[in-house]
Formats: sequence, structure tokens, C-alpha cells
Amino acid sequence: MAEGAVLPVETMTGPVVGRSLWAEARGRLVRNRAALTSLIVLGLIALACIFGPFFTGHPFDRVYPDYVKVPASLEAYPTAEQIEPNIERIGSRVRAKPENITIDGDVARMTLVSTSSRPVDERLLAYFERSDLFSTARVVERQDEGQRLLVEVPVRRQHFLFGTDTNGRDLLTRTMKAGQISLAIGLLATFVAILIGVIYGATSGYLGGRVDLVMMRIVDILYSLPFIFFVIMLVVFFGRNFILMFIAVGAVEWLDMARIVRGQTLSIKRQEYVQAAEALGVETRGIIRRHVIPNTLGPVVVYMTLLVPKVILLESFLSFLGLGVQEPNTSLGVLISEGAKNIQGAPWMLIYPSITLVAILFCLNFIGDGLRDALDPKDR
Repeated sequence: MAEGAVLPVETMTGPVVGRSLWAEARGRLVRNRAALTSLIVLGLIALACIFGPFFTGHPFDRVYPDYVKVPASLEAYPTAEQIEPNIERIGSRVRAKPENITIDGDVARMTLVSTSSRPVDERLLAYFERSDLFSTARVVERQDEGQRLLVEVPVRRQHFLFGTDTNGRDLLTRTMKAGQISLAIGLLATFVAILIGVIYGATSGYLGGRVDLVMMRIVDILYSLPFIFFVIMLVVFFGRNFILMFIAVGAVEWLDMARIVRGQTLSIKRQEYVQAAEALGVETRGIIRRHVIPNTLGPVVVYMTLLVPKVILLESFLSFLGLGVQEPNTSLGVLISEGAKNIQGAPWMLIYPSITLVAILFCLNFIGDGLRDALDPKDR
């Protein structure tokens, strides 16, 4: 094409649409397979923890005395080996001896023979219904003036995919409930830490001078306080209320966040847009809110993904010591503590909560690495 030629209007492209730094960061995060996979897995774990307990068929605090420490299995309980001993145990309470026990699908048939000269008391058949294995018994036929009863008992089928604990509670439901509480605690404490740390650090870094010196010395003093002693004091004053306690945990974890935001603020306040806002007479509060804090959110988001697993591990440690979540509620730390005590006789009590905790921590750390790479200005 000759020099100076003008392209036809129909061949000219439209206006170039710019991309914000957040859009570019989102694109780099999506291209990070480890971070994207971790986001999906963590989302699935969160959905399972929130909605899963509604579909397992077992309340998280329901106790099954006849299913104490049963192993994890894909097959329904009770097994054939469990039915006959329980029928004999109930028969002794009914004062009758079970004979000719047969199991046909979900129905157990037997003949109850009185062990005394009296007829079998049919009111005592309610013991079958009180058991976790059977439903209401039905008398099919009476013989020898009630000395012999032909009885049919429906068998209650239960699934325990993760097994049960030492109290006979479904471990799958309790693991989901524990993940729900651990994630809630992690997010709650992290939100409190970010809220306090960002405001405190941005204010300290922007004001500078003696104000910055005094505010940072307060942070140093709080760093010197023994954390476990602080938690014990909270338990003494507020009781074992885990919500208040982990709000207080977040109120301690903000110290690192304050230092990170302060360092970012020291460099941001020298930028031209901040100096222009000062020249225009914008108040200090408005500059911190509209210019300083929004430009520190990159490191804050990255640190948040690292703080959530830190708080979850801290909760697990406190629950392991007996200072965290209390019965009938549970958390991953509580389940792991119980599983460690029963590792020889019931290893599934330790395996499944540990796998859940490790999966959550791995996902959060991969997401944190992905956000760090996506928000790093040197990679742009």
C-alpha cells in the first residue's frame, strides 16, 4: 500500500479497551493451574461442609450406642454378625430365648421362647424399637398360650462411610461440621485481623513521626505478651465461647498485618497522586480511605490466604489442648485430638479429619502462592 494511503472506515478497528491491574491479576491467577485447582477444591470442600450434614441422614450430635467405634464401610450396617448377638441380648431382657433366627433382606424373623412358666410379655418387645439396629417388632403368631412367639423385626440400615467415634456418632457428619466450624473460625478471625491491622498500619504509616513511633512501640509490646496466657485469661473471663475467643485471636493476629500495611503505606504516601490529594486539601481520613488503603490490598489479600490456615492450625492446637471448641460442637482440632487417643483401635478417627485439614491447608497455601504471583508488580 502506498505511503499516506488512508484505510477505509470499515477496516478500522474500534477503540482499544484498556485492562485494569486487577483484570490482569485475575488473568494470571486463572492461568495458574495449581491455584485454580485449589480454588475449585476448596469451594467443593466448603460446599460439602455447609450442605453435607443435611444429606448424611445423621445429626452431628446423634449418639448410636450400638455402633460405637465401627469401622468405615461402604456397606450398610448392621452386618449379619451384629444382628444375632443383639437379638440374643434383647431376648434376655424380654425374658425369652430367641430360636430359629433368619434374616431375609431387611427383616429378621425369630421364635421367642419364654424362659419362665409365664407367657412372653409382648410389651417388652419395645426393647427392639429402642435399639439402633431394629424397628418396631410385630408378633406374627402365638403358640403354647403365649409361651412361644413368632416375631418379625424390621432391620434399620445405617451407612457410616467414615465410621463412628467413641460415642457412636457418625464421623462423616462430624467431619463436615468440624470443617464448617474451622473455616468459619478462620474467616472470622482473619476478618478481624485484617480490619484492625489495615486501619492501624495505614494510619501509622501515613501519619509518621512520633505518632508512628508510639503506635509501633505498642505493637512491639503486644508482641511480647505470651499468647497462651492471653487465651487462658479469655477462657476465665468469657467462658468457653469460641466465637468471642477467636474474635480475640483475630485481635492478636493483626500485629503482622499492621506491620505489612505500614511498610506499604510508607512508600505509597510519597506517590504523586497522594501528594496531589494533599495539595487539593483532602482530609487525612479521606486520603487514607480512598488512596492509601485501596493500594495496599494486593499484599493484604495474599497475607489473608496465609492467615486463614494459620488461624485454623491455631484453633486445632487450642482444641487439642482443650481450650477451643467444646462438645457437642466439634472442630478439626477436636477430632484429630480424639483420633490421636484412639489411633490403635480406631485409626479412621484420625485419618479422615487429618486428610480434611491437610486438604484445606494445601488449598489455601496454593491459592496464596497464586495470588502472590498474580499481584506481584515485577511480573507485569
